[in-house]
Amino acid sequence: MNAPHPSPTAAPTTASTAVPGPAARATVRKAVVPAAGLGTRFLPATKATPKEMLPVVDKPAIQYVVEEAAAAGLDDVLMVTGRHKRAIEDHFDHAFELEQALAAKGDTVRLDAVRDPARLADIHHIRQGDPLGLGHAVLCARHHVGDQPFAVLLGDDLIDPRETLLSRMLEVRERYAGSVVALMEVPPEQVHLYGCAAVEPSGEDDVVRVTGLVEKPAREDAPSRYAVIGRYVLDPAVFDVLEHTAPGRGGEIQLTDALQELAAGGTVHGVVFSGSRYDTGDKADYLRTVVRLACDRPDLGPEFVSWLKGFVAGLETETEKEAEFGTEKEEESGERGNGGGRTDGKRLAA
Repeated sequence: MNAPHPSPTAAPTTASTAVPGPAARATVRKAVVPAAGLGTRFLPATKATPKEMLPVVDKPAIQYVVEEAAAAGLDDVLMVTGRHKRAIEDHFDHAFELEQALAAKGDTVRLDAVRDPARLADIHHIRQGDPLGLGHAVLCARHHVGDQPFAVLLGDDLIDPRETLLSRMLEVRERYAGSVVALMEVPPEQVHLYGCAAVEPSGEDDVVRVTGLVEKPAREDAPSRYAVIGRYVLDPAVFDVLEHTAPGRGGEIQLTDALQELAAGGTVHGVVFSGSRYDTGDKADYLRTVVRLACDRPDLGPEFVSWLKGFVAGLETETEKEAEFGTEKEEESGERGNGGGRTDGKRLAA
């Protein structure tokens, strides 16, 4: 049974066709970036540094997310943070002493790099307080968002800057109203890592109507292989649903549960994404993301790719040598074990 719970009231500080409602055709201008997680999978690095500030090449992961929002025309960004996340606020603020020092040196390249985060959008911050889940983090944005539709971007998912996923989702929202989620087809063995959607065709190749959602189902219980990835465009109606959504999986208020209720009313669509997505949710995926993005950089890629090819070739050579050495050891061991047998055989034959 769903039980009501108090909604956050703190004000932020600055640094298929649905039934139309007041916000049905409103232009989306605001983005919400939840960033209150503890980052336990990256300890000890995240003991004093927010996981969102871990560098992906030479920019923190969260900057890629804000750049994506700005590129899609969202110029008002609210970051929902927590304790010990002050570094995020500082990163998207001006650093006057540093800027003055770089300007005095005439280092315009680094000066622009330092100033860029503060110029991306009108950025605000609010603290979640208690880490009660993604749904609760979204609910914290209610007073900032008001009765307007808004986007939600999760920092664990980085979308290649050359992709237009978020812009496409905004187009779908404009066409159908309601809420829109990003979907990606994943292998069956990975469905338990995501929220999964039950879908129906919409008449458009990359758009489906979402009829149901399940948070991290077992493989045999998944309604499809369409996983919800970290991009949403939400109707403000989601706030009323979140207000009475009881804690679900993991004892947290799940955004998926609220969207499930909206989906039952036919107001949720999905954009099926098949482009380049980088996952920074665990250490191995994070390392792969850094390598991929470094290879794509025109200033780093050629030199780094050349080194990487040599490094990988060296690993392959080393692996081959280890395999050969292992085979030789097995043969030597076999010869020692069968030595007497061969002699006996010769004697028997004689």
